[in-house]
Amino acid sequence: MTKLEQLITEFCQNGVENKELKDILTIKNGSDYKTFSKGDIPVYGSGGIMTYVDKFVYNKPSVLIPRKGSIDKLYFVDKPFWNVDTIFYTVINSTLAEPKYVYYCLKKMHLENLNTAGGVPSLTQKVLNKVKIPIPPLPVQEEIVRILDNFTELTAELTAELTARKKQYEYYRGQLLCFDNPDIEWITLGEIGKVSMCKRIMKAETSSDGEVPFFKIGTFGGKANAYISKETFEKYKTLYSYPKKGDVLISAAGTIGRTVVFDGEPAYFQDSNIVWIANNENKVLNCFLRHYYQLQPWQVSTGGTISRLYNDNISRVKVPVLPIEEQKRIVELLDRFDILCNDISTGLPAEIEARQKQYEYYRDKLLTFKELS
Repeated sequence: MTKLEQLITEFCQNGVENKELKDILTIKNGSDYKTFSKGDIPVYGSGGIMTYVDKFVYNKPSVLIPRKGSIDKLYFVDKPFWNVDTIFYTVINSTLAEPKYVYYCLKKMHLENLNTAGGVPSLTQKVLNKVKIPIPPLPVQEEIVRILDNFTELTAELTAELTARKKQYEYYRGQLLCFDNPDIEWITLGEIGKVSMCKRIMKAETSSDGEVPFFKIGTFGGKANAYISKETFEKYKTLYSYPKKGDVLISAAGTIGRTVVFDGEPAYFQDSNIVWIANNENKVLNCFLRHYYQLQPWQVSTGGTISRLYNDNISRVKVPVLPIEEQKRIVELLDRFDILCNDISTGLPAEIEARQKQYEYYRDKLLTFKELS
């Protein structure tokens, strides 16, 4: 029997009372901070810490609940703080509830589902005060907090390691892809191959479900939300430009310069917004280009309403021509870091996601009690 099971048997084996938030805490509004001087007290808004000032509104453990905006983001704060009017703070009756326990309970509840507005997501004190959470005796709450803290600390450690590894990756990428040897040959992307794109797809040719995913700039690198028929795909793929497996697709609008290596699976891509270099790889490997693109300060046109990367700007970019074996060596080194930092199936992101799912599973399990009749 675990310590938690022993505590539940000792203190609440017959069940636990669910209490409304108004019975265990008081919700307080935030206010402006702009007349304060700079200091070391964090000022919280719905998006997190905004700045630092020299005064605090509260100096005891509290759960901060966004009132407007990012209402899915809760904050547990156990040091002095100030908060603005987009986020509530709570004064918790510590004889009834451990503040960190309240935080974990509210995270489990997904308060964003209580949104009361049609526009900017909002929560009201009236709605929040009626939210019910289970309130076991304090020893049980404290043990649950201890267990869940262990899970979150593991995730935090992995996240810190990922941040360090990304910095290390960026450093080595910069070192490996910086060439000052005057004997190195340079050619432009336009000399490597033509900037290519798929044929324009009209809205009437798409559907919300179908056979072949159609990626627009908003879904590039993610999950498609539009599709075209297999017949249209085969026709356009045959008659017009189409990437080959391994070609590096580049976003020419939105987040400029994002890259995706085409995996060869049936898919179609929005013309002009998603492009690639038709590269036969005689001089420069696509896998080398993918890493080199990450350091490229793309010359973006901002004359219109949307910033974009035009074909001429892409074609003029210069690339070093290294021996193929040297390109492969550099790619192999950078791929190792890339997998560790970015691969969602085998790298650190995968481990962080697994830990997060484990935490959420145990959080939901630990915070579910038989209700006291």
